[in-house]
Amino acid sequence: MSSLDEAVQGNLAAVIKRINRAALAVSRDPASVTLLAVGKTFPAEAILSAAAAGQRCFGENYVQEGVEKIARTRELAPELAFEWHFIGPIQSNKTRPIAENFDWAHSVERLKIAQRLSEQRPVALPPLNVLLQINVSGEASKSGLAPAEAADLAAAVAALPRLRLRGLMAIPEATDDVTAQRAAFRSLRLTFDALRAALPAVSAAPLDTLSMGMSADLEAAIAEGSTLVRVGTAIFGQRAAVKPDRAEDAA
Repeated sequence: MSSLDEAVQGNLAAVIKRINRAALAVSRDPASVTLLAVGKTFPAEAILSAAAAGQRCFGENYVQEGVEKIARTRELAPELAFEWHFIGPIQSNKTRPIAENFDWAHSVERLKIAQRLSEQRPVALPPLNVLLQINVSGEASKSGLAPAEAADLAAAVAALPRLRLRGLMAIPEATDDVTAQRAAFRSLRLTFDALRAALPAVSAAPLDTLSMGMSADLEAAIAEGSTLVRVGTAIFGQRAAVKPDRAEDAA
């Protein structure tokens, strides 16, 4: 086993233990929380190190890097079936590679983006799973729509072909205050619950995914009902600086 394998697999095991403890602490089944390993800036070899320990769900923030990594992992390990999530901001000129290569898009915040994803999703592929990104902290610098706008956009997105609306995602303002963390996650859960209550009006399929919580706050997110946590640093380590050719994706 290489040093990369040892580091990634040891970190992955530690994160899974954190998820299990957090779920059991609030009387939840640990299996109700999906771990999304975020490989931003890390090579395909790091993804395969996690895959060797059983991880299959991976997230990417940058379109070009993600598409290249999907192709590389298929080349190196064609026998493995991965689930790829795009979790970064979605620009209009980047929708086609997302629609053609990913299984999930977490960060839909505009109808125009959803329409483009719908139009560009290949018919041969299953519907693209979509989450609406909510700006729960009201930060001007943060992507996402206001909670009050979620129902209208959900109704419009749910009506589009080749997409499947699955739920909501948020990246609250970073804080070490657990009380503040839980308040932000609770706000998203309440929006999610309200949307599910209106389910017959917005979707023929059930909304089942609440994507919230990362390396530093996954315990608070799980306590407030997260069904999917996005963890990068705690698995792969500190990220490298964004490369110049990725700058357009990071905008």
